Formats: sequence, structure tokens, C-alpha cells
Amino acid sequence: MDYLKTVVPSQLLSERGSNLVVINPGSANIRVGLAKQDSPFNIPHCIARRTNQFSKLNVQDQLLNSQVTTAQHMEREKAYDVIASLLKIPFLDEEVANNSVPRKMGRVDGYNPQNTRKDGAFTWTDIRLKDLKSSEAPGSSMDRSVINESMVQREGTDSMEPTLTERKFREVICGEEALRISPTEPYCLRRPIRRGHLNISQHYPMHQVLEDLYALWDWILLGKLHIPHQERSLYSAILVVPETFDNREIREILSILLRDLHFSSAVVHQEGLAAVFGNGLSTACVVNIGAQATSVICIEDGVALPNTEKTLPFGGEDISRCLLWTQRHHQTWPQIRTDILTKSIDLLMLNKLKESYCEIKEGELDAVAIVHSYEDAMPAGSHKTRLTALNVPPMGLFYPTLLIPDLYPPPPRSWFHDYEDMLEETWHIEFPRRSDMPDGVYPGINVGLPLWDNYPYFSMKPKKEEKVGLAEAITSSILSTGRIDLQRKLFCSIQLIGGVALTGGLIPAVEERVLHAIPSNEAIDTVEVLQSRTNPTFVSWKGGAVKLMQISRCQKMHDLGQILGVLDFGRDAWIHREDWIRNGIHIGSGRKYKDSYFLQAQAMCYINS
Repeated sequence: MDYLKTVVPSQLLSERGSNLVVINPGSANIRVGLAKQDSPFNIPHCIARRTNQFSKLNVQDQLLNSQVTTAQHMEREKAYDVIASLLKIPFLDEEVANNSVPRKMGRVDGYNPQNTRKDGAFTWTDIRLKDLKSSEAPGSSMDRSVINESMVQREGTDSMEPTLTERKFREVICGEEALRISPTEPYCLRRPIRRGHLNISQHYPMHQVLEDLYALWDWILLGKLHIPHQERSLYSAILVVPETFDNREIREILSILLRDLHFSSAVVHQEGLAAVFGNGLSTACVVNIGAQATSVICIEDGVALPNTEKTLPFGGEDISRCLLWTQRHHQTWPQIRTDILTKSIDLLMLNKLKESYCEIKEGELDAVAIVHSYEDAMPAGSHKTRLTALNVPPMGLFYPTLLIPDLYPPPPRSWFHDYEDMLEETWHIEFPRRSDMPDGVYPGINVGLPLWDNYPYFSMKPKKEEKVGLAEAITSSILSTGRIDLQRKLFCSIQLIGGVALTGGLIPAVEERVLHAIPSNEAIDTVEVLQSRTNPTFVSWKGGAVKLMQISRCQKMHDLGQILGVLDFGRDAWIHREDWIRNGIHIGSGRKYKDSYFLQAQAMCYINS
């Protein structure tokens, strides 16, 4: 213990972080790296598998409901005009008076050197094998070699000798390369996590989701971290889970880490809690604005407060979709076929435009940009255009009817009947389900925890306010703590994390909108968003890269300037591979973590000694 009090954090990370892999999975991206690294690999969380069914949809989620109803369209236009009034810009259908710069577009064959960083085009992924000999490897399909950082899986060699056509294409492509595959190629793109949950539906069964997660993470460990299968038992995993995950999803992912990927042990941390310690804090209201979901949760003295959790079903990708709609409405978008659902490369382009040009500020915000068209595996076409109203899409965070998120199909009913999930408070239940438990409700923590909107809620479980804006969600979360002293502290300790947190002008916008959202009868008149000491995109990963040391002297942690290095403290929190495989989750285990109630609790808080 004396050593832990005197050691320099960088020295501790160097000594004990070389065999710890920190994994922070998200809906659009996964952040992975060794604990000793300064920053993780940020990789698109998707996988594409080659298919011989040419008539099959090229995107697994292509059957989701992306149609905008008339009522939604009217609500979107109304939200635009409200935002326009706040930003002091013309309304949606109002002509810009005295506009000296006409809105016109033209195709350009070259590039503007001043915009090379912002407007570079993406290239189609080469789906052919570079070196057939290097892909020959004995063993099962999961032991194939990595070629150009892609795991290649091929059909069994015990069948007839494959033809030349069968041998020259990559069977599995992961990460950004999967997003840049032409829709004309026989590949099916899959995203194992959607809107903060495992992407399980009638069209994407659970076993396929878990197989894709394993293949994708195995590819990352091999190609990025260079950890071969035979050395996995020398490593432990730190899993930093989003607030949106429920206990069964945590359990399934733990099984992938321990049973399939062969880590020797694993520990679970909550994303919001990790972010707080990643910035060297102990109390804050953490607002995680991800690509597809936004979560709000309050942390007090290193302990997450579960009743303050709010989840909003929109994020950065919805801002990108709104950017496309805004430009099309103003007729500033080139006459090209941009389809972010069936052509994921278009989503990459829109995300890049959003990150480069969108910000929140008053007044008209236009910019000249290069928009690219991607057609039938041909080289990208470049179109120079003036984009307008670039400050409107990010304001959709406060007015979500502007965004209109896609609707995803619910998982099959069988997903909600998990007979292995024996929680302490449900041990007395006679399965298959309680008589007072409606169909479609998952018998999880707090007696019943539905995972999707179309499943009923219990009155004893606070209903998530998923249709409110960001400012209202933050205000409601903080006020739910019920203590005026803590509320004042939290309103002055708001922390924005996630890629969207880098949006220009977002911090003052959050401060202003939250202040206006506080009821007049509350004795609170100050709102402050704290500047992140670490890149907000991976601050949760950074926080999970080390094991929190509970020190009675709080100033000791402040002196370290960051969360402390990978400690052996709290060894009981680690879940060991042998125990997990042998016993799983069941009643009467010798180790407390065997029931999934503890898995959920472990992610929610630390021992406050």
C-alpha cells in the first residue's frame, strides 16, 4: 500500500498496463488498446461477410423503418423554424434576401489544396486477396491469418477444390474497410450494436450478433494489438460498458471475452463513471453524446446514481442525416444519389462534412465544400457546392424532432426469456415468468427492465424520457438527486464526452439551454460545463485504462492529476475465466459475481471506503 501512495502514475501504467486490454464498445465505433497506451484504436464497429446470395440485401439493417411520416415531417419543419428563430437565420422556406452569392454547384476534377484535410475522398475497399499463400493456414476458420489487417475466413478445405473465383476474394472484412465496400459487391454489412444495445432482431439473430462480435474483436486483437491466440491467457480485459447495456448484454459480452477470446480475467466498468475518473474528478453529471445514442448519468463521490440515468435515442449520425436533409431542402446538395442506408461510404462522407463544418453559433453559417459521389465502384466524383444552415443540424440535440431517428425492429420474444439470469430479487419467481409480468418484458434487474420502446414499463422503474431534448434530460437527471447541495454542484460540473462533444459552440449552447430548462422555483442560477482534460472521444477508455484506487485522502487522487494506474486493489471484482466457464451465473455460488445482479452493480459503482 505504501508503494501505491508514492508511485508515479506513468510508472505504474508502464509496469502493470502492458498486459491489460481496455475495450470500450460503442454502437458505431469501438475503442481498444493496451492500458499503457496514451490513446486507443478507434475502429468502426462493423463487419462485412461475403455472401453468394447476390439478391440478398447488402446491409443487415436495411429492413429497418427509415420512412418519415407526414406528421414527423411537419414536426421537423416546425423544429427547424424554432431553431432558426433562436439562431437569427431565415426560416426553412424563407428566401434569403439580398444574397449576393447564388447557390450553385459544379463538378470539379481536381482538388483544392486548402481543403485537402477536410474534403479528401474515400476510396473503395479492395476486396481481393493480396497474397493467397499467406492466407493458407491450418486449423479452424477462426485461426486464419490476418492479411492487410483483415481476418480472412474461407470455406473448409475438406470439400472440393475451390475455383479461382472463390479463392480470390476476402471472406470477412472488418472496420472502416467494411464501410467502404461497394454495394454492388456480394457482401453483407453488419453492425453488432445499434442504439446502445446488441442489434438483435428477427433478421439478425443473437448467435450471429455474438459471432460477429467475436470475429471483429479477434481481428482487432490480432491485427491492431498483435496479440496471438496462444498468448491471450497472459492478458486481462477491462470492459468499459455503455450505460445503455443491461445485465444480460454484459453477461454475453463477458462470455465472449473469457470463453471465446481466452482472456484470463475481466472486470467491468461503467462508461460514465470511467469518464469522471478519466478527467480526474469524483463528482459530475456525465453527458455521453455518441454516434447513435446519448446518455446522461450523475456521479457523486465516485459512485454512479442509477436513478439519474437518462437515455436519448439520437446521436452524431442523426446530425449527419439531418445535415443531408437540410441541404436537400435548400437545394444546395448536388444531383447525386446519396443513400446512407445502403451505401455506408456516404455516411462516412457526411460524418466528415459534419465534423468539419457544423457548429453552433448565431447568424447564417455557410461554407464552400467538396461533396463526393460514389457510384458502382467507380472512382469518387467531386462536386463543389456551398452548404448552408450548417448551425441547424447540431441544434437537433436540443430539439430532437428535427432529427427523426430511424426505428429499429425489436428483438424476438425469446430474447426476453433468459432462464439463466437468476437475480437475487427474482430467485423466488416461478419461471417461465410471473403472472403479473406482461409478455415481452425481460425479467432483469429491478424486477423488470424492458430493453426497447415498444415494451411496457413498470411503475416502479422510472420511465426514461427518451423523447425530450438534451437540456431537459440533463436538468431532469440532476434534479432527480433530490438534494439542493448536490444539485448545485452537479449543475456546475457537467461533463460532455463522446465525439459530438467536439462540436464547436456546443458547450455554451448546453450551458444556456440547461439554465433555461431549470424550473423557476429551483434555487439554482449557475450552470457550467467543464472542459475535458482528455479527448472527449476516448476519455471513458482512458478512465477504464486504470483501476481506481480508493484513498481515504481525496486530495491524494487530485494530486495525481488523473485516475491512478492499474492496481491490484479490489481483486474480488475480477472475474476469472475458469470460474466463469465452469459455473456461469447461478444461485449459491461461492463468488458473489456469479449472479448477474452483481455484474450490473459492479459496473454501476465502486466500494466507497
